[in-house]
Amino acid sequence: MSTHAPGGPDDLPPILRGKDYPAASVFTPDGLLREARRQKSLPAGEVPAVCVLDPDGDIVRRLCATGAARRDDTWACYHTELHRAGVDGIELGFVGCAVGASFAVLVAEQLFASGCRFLVSMTSAGQLVPVRQPPYFVLIERALRDEGTSYHYAPPAEFSMADGALLARLDGAFDRLPVPVLRGGTWTTDAPFRETVAAVEAMRERGLLAVEMEAAALYAFSAVRGKPVLCFAHVTNQMASIEGDFEKGEAEGTVDALAVIAVAARGFLAG
Repeated sequence: MSTHAPGGPDDLPPILRGKDYPAASVFTPDGLLREARRQKSLPAGEVPAVCVLDPDGDIVRRLCATGAARRDDTWACYHTELHRAGVDGIELGFVGCAVGASFAVLVAEQLFASGCRFLVSMTSAGQLVPVRQPPYFVLIERALRDEGTSYHYAPPAEFSMADGALLARLDGAFDRLPVPVLRGGTWTTDAPFRETVAAVEAMRERGLLAVEMEAAALYAFSAVRGKPVLCFAHVTNQMASIEGDFEKGEAEGTVDALAVIAVAARGFLAG
């Protein structure tokens, strides 16, 4: 029988207990990369200044298939490969198939420890509010924290927020693109197959435009570590609730996605 007082620490779920947010971590990305380089006999190397997380992997596969990308043999991450490619005159680093909040932040930590200065996440997402027919893009301004990773970086709050100065730098930047780039909020969840009718309706009532799996954690990491991160939701589907869903557009949507990424990269580098 429990003897603790109601409202005490033991009433919190485990993910919220015992957190010391300003404390340094024992396990660091620098330490992990050091040991990976030793074990793999890899030289030290830096990734491009602008890197991209491509959870679906479509962008990386397309760039490799067309011969536009080459694998970076100095990238020491145990779990992923990094490919370099020139896009609109900018060298970018791409990591594919890092799906979900914890995996995205695991890779983000290592990218910034390896010389990245700006990280873009381009994830496919399910439509919540039917603002238009998919596919289109949402520049995520805030992400509801219905995942676990953000709670290890930042105290409990409803949303993780994109950096306001970074958003302001990109005002009007996407207006000339042929594909729509909206702005708004998303729902970040760890459990895509638990998107129930009630949960979806609750998120629609909040005005959230799409559901994805990474942004809340990446923005919490960004705020705490002081690392520039920008997340886009490529709204491509209605959660497979209709026939013919998940159509991304030309070349699996990679043409439009790369155009959006290039504009974001130029906006950051110009600042």
